[in-house]
Amino acid sequence: MKTMSQTDPYFSRVSGAWGYGDRADPVLWGDGRGLLPAEHLQRFERDGFLFVDKLFSDDDVRAWRDEADRLANGGIDRAREEVVIEPNNDTVRSVFRVHRLSPVFKRLVKDHRLAGVARQILGSDVSVHQSRINYKRGFEGREFFWHSDFETWHMEDGMPRMRAVSAAIWLSDNNEFNGSLMVIPRSHELYIRCVGDTPENHYKVSLRQQSYGTPSYDALTMLVERGGIVAPKGPAGSVVFFDCNLMHGSAGNLSPYPRDNIFFVYNSVDNALVDPFAGIAPRPAFLGERDGTPVDLL
Repeated sequence: MKTMSQTDPYFSRVSGAWGYGDRADPVLWGDGRGLLPAEHLQRFERDGFLFVDKLFSDDDVRAWRDEADRLANGGIDRAREEVVIEPNNDTVRSVFRVHRLSPVFKRLVKDHRLAGVARQILGSDVSVHQSRINYKRGFEGREFFWHSDFETWHMEDGMPRMRAVSAAIWLSDNNEFNGSLMVIPRSHELYIRCVGDTPENHYKVSLRQQSYGTPSYDALTMLVERGGIVAPKGPAGSVVFFDCNLMHGSAGNLSPYPRDNIFFVYNSVDNALVDPFAGIAPRPAFLGERDGTPVDLL
């Protein structure tokens, strides 16, 4: 059901029924100049994501995987709030703010093959809104339910516009067995309004298993009937760039092999965070950086 427009084009969580609205922002903000050729930009604009096979070398990936393993296995105190544990076991699910916790990932987040693409898409200099490693250990890595990042970033962090892009760097092969990233093409064209109020400190629960800010089954069915489901598959070192409003998720890892990915979220420096639109206190900085420092100055 389509809802009436309100002052905020991206209002959400205000009623007991889901709804949707048209995207009020462009997908491509720049003039097209940059690392990606025109056909890749057109694909990103149409589908909401772009898969780049084997962007990084095996040696690069090996070094990053070693650093990711170090962080998950005692490199930082597991009691820190940047470390998230799986809901049903004691395995590390995610480590956040890795670009500040690790010099290795601080260098990587500045890499022109990532940040340069973000600048090209967003048409401005960029800051880091969020960084994290999502771990899915063999047999134990749980699913991440379908969601649009922007809905959460808008409502709980105060990101005003759809002017952010994520880069998912694969530290392991992604395939149909180990819980690879799944996306719904063209879902970035519509903004899905979710149901329910947002509790204070919701992030403490949602990072382990999200319940608020997730789309209804009817909404997901509508999006899949429009665009289908795609699960990019390929070797470690590949990258998926995806729009902040693209609906995505992943199943649990039923294989013996890990599925570990780094996620860097680049936000336009012209899209500075304001007060959260859910009327709550903003989430901590490890989930939504508020200083807006350009990535090259970190």
